[in-house]
Amino acid sequence: MHIVALHNLKGGVGKTAAAVNLADQAARGGLPTLLWDLDPQAAATWCLNARPGLGRAPKKLFRRNAPIGKERQRTRWPYLDLLPADESLRHLDALIEKGKDGGRLLHGLLEPFSESYGLLLLDCPPSFSRLAEAVVRAADRVLCPLIPAPLSLNAWRQMEGHFDRRRYGRDKLRAFLTMVDRRRRLHRDWVAARPTSLRRCYETWIPYSTEVEKMSLRREPLMAFAPRSPASVAYARLWSELAREL
Repeated sequence: MHIVALHNLKGGVGKTAAAVNLADQAARGGLPTLLWDLDPQAAATWCLNARPGLGRAPKKLFRRNAPIGKERQRTRWPYLDLLPADESLRHLDALIEKGKDGGRLLHGLLEPFSESYGLLLLDCPPSFSRLAEAVVRAADRVLCPLIPAPLSLNAWRQMEGHFDRRRYGRDKLRAFLTMVDRRRRLHRDWVAARPTSLRRCYETWIPYSTEVEKMSLRREPLMAFAPRSPASVAYARLWSELAREL
């Protein structure tokens, strides 16, 4: 089972849209996929038309006093399951004790899912935290959506530096451009030629699209209601790039 995390220091950059649509693309290809919504705001849970909330407290799950597999919810889409968000997830940092190997703890928690799934996607809350560190250690790839702007590049550099200092293995980190508005010159320039400091960036970029915004209204992935939209086609290409790497 491959573990892929969607992470960025900033919110509002299309992270959840990418998580939901990449999970949907993988599932449509016949790959059993599980998406874990780790963000207490529960955006991914909402977009998959699922109910938020866990039946057991995360404290019990992380201490393995209760099987996490029972928290899974089936979605309307074949091969795509969900571990829903819960407000109490904001306390996960406190459960990962300082000095402990959170990555090993999280990986051990998720390992049983490898019997049922080929892909596990983690939609992470925007921050540096013990949870984020644990996710990075456990993941095979960490995808960072970036809006073409100087502040995004600064956030990318901070993530790279943090990965280096913590010895996570910066080679796990991948960027992709998102919410690209080709009416803006800076966005066109970044699409034509990525900044030299933006290494390990996928060729696929996700266009700004009102269809993506409609996901929260329709509560379903793009392929379910706008399969031919430019954004939907772009997510399919992005999944192809990621799948080739994995």
